[in-house]
Amino acid sequence: MSERRTVALVTLGCARNEVDSEELAGRLEADGWELVHDAADADIAVVNTCGFVEAAKKDSVDALLEASDLKGRGRTQAVVAVGCMAERYGKELAEALPEADAVLGFDDYADITDRLQTILSGGQHTSHAPRDRRKLLPLSPVERQQAADGGSVAVPGHGEASAAAPVIEDLPEGVAPASGPRMLRRRLDDSPVASVKLASGCDRRCSFCAIPAFRGSFLSRRPSDVLNETRWLAEQGVREVMLVSENNTSYGKDLGDIRLLETMLPELAAIEGIDRVRVSYLQPAEMRPGLIDALTSTPGVMPYFDLSFQHSAPDVLRRMRRFGDTDRFLGLLEQIRAKAPEAGARSNFIVGFPGETEADLAELERFITHARLDAIGVFGYSDEDGTEAATYDGKLPEEVVAERLAKIGRLAEEMTSQRAEERIGSAVTVLVESIDEEDGVVGRAAHQAPETDGCTTLLGAPEGVKVGDLVEAKVVASEGVDLIAEAIGCVGAEVDA
Repeated sequence: MSERRTVALVTLGCARNEVDSEELAGRLEADGWELVHDAADADIAVVNTCGFVEAAKKDSVDALLEASDLKGRGRTQAVVAVGCMAERYGKELAEALPEADAVLGFDDYADITDRLQTILSGGQHTSHAPRDRRKLLPLSPVERQQAADGGSVAVPGHGEASAAAPVIEDLPEGVAPASGPRMLRRRLDDSPVASVKLASGCDRRCSFCAIPAFRGSFLSRRPSDVLNETRWLAEQGVREVMLVSENNTSYGKDLGDIRLLETMLPELAAIEGIDRVRVSYLQPAEMRPGLIDALTSTPGVMPYFDLSFQHSAPDVLRRMRRFGDTDRFLGLLEQIRAKAPEAGARSNFIVGFPGETEADLAELERFITHARLDAIGVFGYSDEDGTEAATYDGKLPEEVVAERLAKIGRLAEEMTSQRAEERIGSAVTVLVESIDEEDGVVGRAAHQAPETDGCTTLLGAPEGVKVGDLVEAKVVASEGVDLIAEAIGCVGAEVDA
């Protein structure tokens, strides 16, 4: 590039989006762009949007408008939308939000530099017409992998799928080398925790979810790519990796081995520098004994279960095109805790689903009351464009949905607080994530995932403790889902308890 160009990446939504942003950052830095943290300091701001539910879409629009307000007041010349909302709505979003200078889909990621250069030069890029990305790859999972390896379909987080991907020499410091992951990646923070994509897309057909339509069919990354990327992250100072996808329990089915995750977990945990491996996004209907064993008994792998229950009343689950019921779900949690009594467990639930009765709601209350979950997310149902549930009869009035949301939300808060209280007196190992005068030394125990499950504040932290250290501690109090623990000493250090 003949002149200096600066770009800021603003990321909304889930951990999968964070990985996508770091892929875009790697591509841009490899092409000579200077990455800046603040959109006000950038020539162009790229907003990685979320398109999951109405609230997330509103947050994405607000972020785009906020970035757009910077134009003409400083350095910022243009604002671009990428990510799930941009992919999902394309031209429709561009027409509804003229403040954005361009709306780019996943197919544009490989040519992101050219797209941004065109926009900064005053040119226009025609926004894509959204399409059902499930139809881009073969129906057969194995054939799907073969087609993806041909490189004809863009899959964010998978990078250059072809084994013959070009080698890029002289990459800037902090960008994944060509000998590591085939996708370029540039870390956007110095956190000791990073997400690694296991797969993209989803083959499930939950009636309330639009994600498969814009993320596509399920596609596993190859183990060598996952392992190489994790090794590179360890070199960047990462101590905990969180494996993410739309459905981690399906990993490997398109590679010929549904048990591939179980065999790969020990390899990931053995990587030098990696102290913790955490698996997220597990489907209860797909849990198998071998995976439970791997998650509860593999050294370095956290006994943590992010289980997507969504509801527990069987009639509601059937309308959601899901499986299970209260007693089966409680039985699954019992199996887990029989192997790892202190295992962490969290889930999300939708209330007010079309046709949900008072009896259905009472069944959900029964489950939440007995499940002893560490963290719970509760969402009120709303129609999502293009989903089967949007066509259902039996829609509940908004005020009824709001009442049920508040009721289950209060119960969830009460039960997760009780679960945290149960942990008082227990021993925990805390990964330190921040140290400052106001909050002190704060990190997470094994049952706490980043951002979603609360944190642990350390009292009496060892002298010289730093971000990324592991500290042994004893829980002495709780505040909601958060814990307060008395430090005993750093892991691996001589400790006089």
